[in-house]
Amino acid sequence: MKKTYKIEVDCANCANLMEDAARKTAGVASATVNFMTQKMIVEFEEGKTPADVMGDVLKNCKKVEPDCEIFL
Repeated sequence: MKKTYKIEVDCANCANLMEDAARKTAGVASATVNFMTQKMIVEFEEGKTPADVMGDVLKNCKKVEPDCEIFL
């Protein structure tokens, strides 16, 4: 399952850090962050739902970029 989220991030480097953090989260098969469109696309591993995983994705992103927001 793939889902798109609106995000708020200040710079392209921060977006890259968020993307790496999201990819390393358990339950995430792939993640792409686009700074220009302020969107994050997350593909979840089989058997995982956005509700199961996105809280952890947000926590991991906040560790590398405290000012970021993901609108769930």
